[in-house]
Amino acid sequence: MSAPSDRDNPPLGRTRIFDTSFVIMLGLTGVASVGVAWSEGPMRVVEITLNYLGFLVVLTPKILCGFFIVAAVPLLMPRETLAKWIGQDSGARGLLVASVAGALVPGGPMMIFPLAVSFRAAGATSATIIAFITAWSLYGINRTVVWEMSFMPVDFVALRVAICLPLPILVGLIAQRVLR
Repeated sequence: MSAPSDRDNPPLGRTRIFDTSFVIMLGLTGVASVGVAWSEGPMRVVEITLNYLGFLVVLTPKILCGFFIVAAVPLLMPRETLAKWIGQDSGARGLLVASVAGALVPGGPMMIFPLAVSFRAAGATSATIIAFITAWSLYGINRTVVWEMSFMPVDFVALRVAICLPLPILVGLIAQRVLR
């Protein structure tokens, strides 16, 4: 039996609320709640819940913006252009383009993951999306310049980035091989 190819994969993104990741998160939340209630008392669980419900109110508009990006990118970016650069036949060039894009696109998870989903909807391969997210995770320019260079010596940051530089492409090549 061969591994599924990109052509067989459905678009990224969840379509159900109660999927495996939700059940795992719910289980971990239950275990953490019981642990906090046991060690700190049940009112501490209520306090934490209320604090993070407030955080959810702040986070929701950002998530909604991410949803809009998911819907807009496939409409604004011609599918043929995307297919040429990071689609099924883009090969190693697609991994390089996706890696550079992942490094250059500013923003946090609320920007990157909706953008990755929208690239998938517009025809990007799993391998290029993996390279994109890996590059963002390892050396997003925004985080590297604003945060790392503010706290760490420049030579340390440069060495870390140089060591990480080939990894998104390598991970993308592995994904291409696995999905072939």
